[in-house]
Amino acid sequence: MTVYVDDMYKYPMGQFGRMKMSHMVADTEEELHAMADKLGLARKWYQGDHYDVSLGVRYRAISLGAEQVTLRQLGLMMLKRRETGKLGGPFDTRIV
Repeated sequence: MTVYVDDMYKYPMGQFGRMKMSHMVADTEEELHAMADKLGLARKWYQGDHYDVSLGVRYRAISLGAEQVTLRQLGLMMLKRRETGKLGGPFDTRIV
């Protein structure tokens, strides 16, 4: 099981003034919430299948074992989850 953080902060959609944001997802909801708890994120910030995290929180998540993925990889992973029920990995992004 793995937690993933993307690089949305590199794109205009991930930039809000000086704040730069990324998505954080995980193989399971339990694992995602466990990481969020370690990072001090409020449960009310959960967005149904992910958390939006600031650049500083992203770096802390990585230091706690989160895996870095691109925005494209994460998008394909989420699409796969919608189609199959399983997130898959960043290099297993073919839709079945």
